Amino acid sequence: MFENTYKMISAPMEAVFKDKGSRFIALAFPVKTEEAAKQQIAETKKKYHDATHHCYAYSIGYIGSPCMRLNDDGEPSGTAARPIYGQILSHDVKNILVIVVRYFGGTKLGVSGLINAYKEATRQVLTAAKIEEHKIKETFTIEFDYSLMNSVMQVLKNPAVTIKSNDYLNNMCQITFDVELFKKEEVGEQLKGIYEGKIKYVNAIK
Repeated sequence: MFENTYKMISAPMEAVFKDKGSRFIALAFPVKTEEAAKQQIAETKKKYHDATHHCYAYSIGYIGSPCMRLNDDGEPSGTAARPIYGQILSHDVKNILVIVVRYFGGTKLGVSGLINAYKEATRQVLTAAKIEEHKIKETFTIEFDYSLMNSVMQVLKNPAVTIKSNDYLNNMCQITFDVELFKKEEVGEQLKGIYEGKIKYVNAIK
């Protein structure tokens, strides 16, 4: 059974961790699509073009298996992206990208030192970030005869429903609305009981 809410950082955040001369700049970004994550990674690499490594992990989505990607960017396998992702899981945040930019200080940290550095940099940035809880919603579009408007609107007055748009064409109406996950089946059944129209799933709000 899925949760009805998820947690997400409200704004980008930055933190810096230093160890034996190396500087680890942790950057956390709220992202809603993989395309947005990739764009942010490209922009960060351009901004910190002189850095030694740009390691990252992101997790997008909250229903089923989220889209995730880990990249050690030249660091020994498992020493950078996995500790970053581990902190994302530990803080239970979704729709997030964390990039840790490293400037090498001249002294090797070893495997355990690298794991600790990337973990601590990520922990600091996620601890500093403001985390908000969001309700999981799904969006539907329904079409029906205008004569059924009053009956339909009675159902859509449910506090868990938010109407996004209304469109009218001749005698037909089309309404797009968000409904909180835990009320989706109830609202759907009530609408199906009113008319022989069409309920079309659009997408999950992320």
